[in-house]
Amino acid sequence: MPSFECPTCRKTIAVDSLLEAPWRPFCSRRCKLVDLGRWFDGTYTLNEPLSRDEPEEGTRDGGQA
Repeated sequence: MPSFECPTCRKTIAVDSLLEAPWRPFCSRRCKLVDLGRWFDGTYTLNEPLSRDEPEEGTRDGGQA
């Protein structure tokens, strides 16, 4: 029986099939929307710079001279 922990509320969910968990990895639509709201309001951020393999925005050759 698969189980997972909701990253928002930390509730453990056990289901017979992962098809029974439509909001996975969240336990509910509410927790999914709470998580999305945290990205929108800046609670969650990405602190690592982009890798050098990715071209910088606005440059054709990735900014390398």
